Amino acid sequence: MLKEIGIMEVGGFRVGHAQDVQAATGCTVILCDRMSPAGLDVRGGGPASRESQILNPVAAAEGINAVLLSGGSAFGLDAAGGVQKYLEERDIGFDVGVTKVPLVSQSCLFDLVVGSKDVRPTGAMAYGACENASYEAPAEGNVGAGTGCSIGKYRGMARAMKSGFGTCAFQTGDLKVGALVAVNALGDVYGADGEPMAGLLNQEKTGLSNTLEEMFSDAEGKENLFTGNTTLGVVVTNAAFHKTQLTKIAGMTHNGYARAIRPVHTTADGDSIYALSLGDVSGDLNLVGAMAARAMEHAIRRAICSAKSAYGLMGWGALPGKKENS
Repeated sequence: MLKEIGIMEVGGFRVGHAQDVQAATGCTVILCDRMSPAGLDVRGGGPASRESQILNPVAAAEGINAVLLSGGSAFGLDAAGGVQKYLEERDIGFDVGVTKVPLVSQSCLFDLVVGSKDVRPTGAMAYGACENASYEAPAEGNVGAGTGCSIGKYRGMARAMKSGFGTCAFQTGDLKVGALVAVNALGDVYGADGEPMAGLLNQEKTGLSNTLEEMFSDAEGKENLFTGNTTLGVVVTNAAFHKTQLTKIAGMTHNGYARAIRPVHTTADGDSIYALSLGDVSGDLNLVGAMAARAMEHAIRRAICSAKSAYGLMGWGALPGKKENS
């Protein structure tokens, strides 16, 4: 039987946020306690990433020190330098003889249209996220990489909704698997009942429309599906796997994206999922992949429910029949 646990109960890592609330952008860092095997699966058509090739199963690197999720689109890729600086100062990284090189993988989402297009996460912001990193449960909603997140953008920002950052984890026996995610999708987010829970608003903004149905009504399609998207996720487990196995787990976790977000993996998204092995527990790959997909699905919904109205975008709690906390 699966039981839900706190994300930090997985163990072996710290999480830190930093954000510029006024500019509506930020970043979230996952710092591994030790160099950890990692895999990556990218399904979206427009990713922005750094040090992704070292996660290729045929590349030499056996593990990484950190993952950075960031706003700023490709402009935000400079932020990883701040994580490297933080780790280098603490003599953490891959030993190359003359020094230790911190291995930091990063992916960025597009939030330039929510706040200021000229302000992006920087090395200084990411360094601050590292300083903020702890073993305490991370904040969710409009924080870190979730600060400028939005969903339901098929008809542009005027009918989009606010999204954010979410987490979820499960345990069975000694095995623990969790997910962290910044939800910034073109599509809508669906609840466990299979119905849309947030996303594209109707023209009156009194409730939800349906992105898939509106897409289906556009028989010839749209030339530009609004390139302001990308959902970024990280799977963490205390099970021992090598990066080839973790790449498969990351791929299986995309099932969680597909269950919770529709449409997903479009050319206008850069949907990416990292998987990190942080412990030495024996675990079956297929079980962990299934648990990871379940955790990711729940984390996506938590990102929606925890996001508050901001930047002219309605949060889930502001929909009719909901009650948004101040």
